[in-house]
Amino acid sequence: MKADLKEQMIGIQHVGIPTNDIETTIQFFEKLGFETALRTINEEAGEKVAFLRLHSLVIETYENKAAKLEAGAIDHVAIDVKDIEKVYELVNRTGLNKMQDTIHFLPFWENGVKFFTIEGPNKEKIEFSQYFMML
Repeated sequence: MKADLKEQMIGIQHVGIPTNDIETTIQFFEKLGFETALRTINEEAGEKVAFLRLHSLVIETYENKAAKLEAGAIDHVAIDVKDIEKVYELVNRTGLNKMQDTIHFLPFWENGVKFFTIEGPNKEKIEFSQYFMML
């Protein structure tokens, strides 16, 4: 099962950083050389969202007015996966989905994204995410 799960994971998809001021956050990362790949609204959460890209590194920042503004404030690391349903099944079989999260859908990018989140031993959040690209 461990090998099956490993085969489903492609790499880091993005790092999630909450913010209280999305414009200032975007400007900061643009000064570092990042480009805005997508700006949107998460209607479900009522948050402004931006995906900022520098080569293969992507940062998702979202304005939730609840950012801690202290060291360790990164909210989650998202792992890109091939088949979200299969990964969900495998993670649940390992007993690692203690948060009992389900697969969610957001209409981001061309065809949307499906994801679910688990909690690590240090309260870190690990998101498994699959973009649906046009072929």
